[in-house]
Amino acid sequence: MGRGKVILYPQVQKKLEDLGHRIKLARLRRKLTIEMVAERAKISRFSVREVEKGSPSVAIGIYVNVLMAIGMVKELDNFLADDPLGRMLQDDELLKYK
Repeated sequence: MGRGKVILYPQVQKKLEDLGHRIKLARLRRKLTIEMVAERAKISRFSVREVEKGSPSVAIGIYVNVLMAIGMVKELDNFLADDPLGRMLQDDELLKYK
């Protein structure tokens, strides 16, 4: 059974494409070939290319494997590490009951 085409908002698609571009730049700066990344990530070369294009049909785990393969998985610790809006909303709610 094949997957259907993933439909995204244009700004979401752009963010994925930007992410893929940054992943590709990181790979090239490290002088890693697509083959090397594919082998390290235990995925196909096609999947690496799809990640670098920002394909929405690639599983998030594949993106993380590629980040691990290029030595950038630690950067995920910064992802949503700070949530100013969430804290503000939570603080507002907490202050209502004081």
